[in-house]
Amino acid sequence: MVRPDGGMAPFAATARSLGPGLAAAVAAVAVSLLVHSLVPLLPAMTVAVVLGIAAVNLPGTQALCEGPWRKGLNFAGKHLMRVGIVFLGLKLSLGDIMDLGWVSVALIIGVVLLSFSGTLALGRLFRLGGDTPLLIATGFSICGASAIGAMAAVKGTKHEDTVLPVALVTLCGTLAIGILPLLMNPLGLSPLQFGQWVGAGVHDVGQVVATAQTAGAVALSAAVVVKLTRVVLLAPIVGVAGALERRSHARALELRRATTLEAVEAPKFPPVVPLFVLGFLAMVALRTTGWLPESAIEAGALAQDIALGAALFGLGSSVRIRELLNTGLRATVMALCSWALIAALAFGAVHLMST
Repeated sequence: MVRPDGGMAPFAATARSLGPGLAAAVAAVAVSLLVHSLVPLLPAMTVAVVLGIAAVNLPGTQALCEGPWRKGLNFAGKHLMRVGIVFLGLKLSLGDIMDLGWVSVALIIGVVLLSFSGTLALGRLFRLGGDTPLLIATGFSICGASAIGAMAAVKGTKHEDTVLPVALVTLCGTLAIGILPLLMNPLGLSPLQFGQWVGAGVHDVGQVVATAQTAGAVALSAAVVVKLTRVVLLAPIVGVAGALERRSHARALELRRATTLEAVEAPKFPPVVPLFVLGFLAMVALRTTGWLPESAIEAGALAQDIALGAALFGLGSSVRIRELLNTGLRATVMALCSWALIAALAFGAVHLMST
């Protein structure tokens, strides 16, 4: 029952402000999934980002993205990204990862840690500011845009500052789809080795599938298991970053209290592990039990596609090509260097797995 004072008014106003942008994002997801079904080589999530970039740069839809759609698109880019991360956990079974063997798991962890630290070093070398190097390192070494969203949450990074890292992880993952299959035979890789290389070195899950499937079912199966092993590292790396961020905030608070006579109120600290990352871990545990029917897993995969696709369309709609060309050249070169580093580390790990 609606109260006479208009208790439903705030909800209705929120729905009116978010509705147009969310509807546009969901429509873009539908188009992305359709394109993927017609051209399996194109990951739906990559298509969603490209559609978002096109929408904000084409004259016909630019005004909509900057006007009535903006609030809904920003909401999708932040909150639906987190929903998608939770459902991503349903893809992971710890049993599949343990079947790789401890040596392979250790090598995959080594690739992630070395690529993460190496990309951070490249960020300092190229003098990138703010959280950009950290976000690029997280997205490239773990699981693309999903990892960027999780790291941004614990760092308190502004929504607009995640746009460039997401664009770069999409760019490099798309390049991988076209380039890595051409290198399989020259590098002397078997289908199994190629799948392991793709799983260890390509960023987003959809990009991994699109790249590995070109070498057949064996390559695809190996790539997915190796990739999902990397995804498991999302929670511990984000947890460590969250703990360091809280410690930094606590030290800054102590310093302010020590240098001022006025009372300093404690600010709200970022979470050590965000609630949606805990949801991700809960979904991993649930999938590992084997209790879920296949229909539930498929429904979760669809929910993930819808949520992440809408989020990526929202983030893509913040990428203005002219501004990107003016401000993102150094970051682009740095990202390409990181991509080459990760591919090299993954290639070395594959050969160690085979010995």
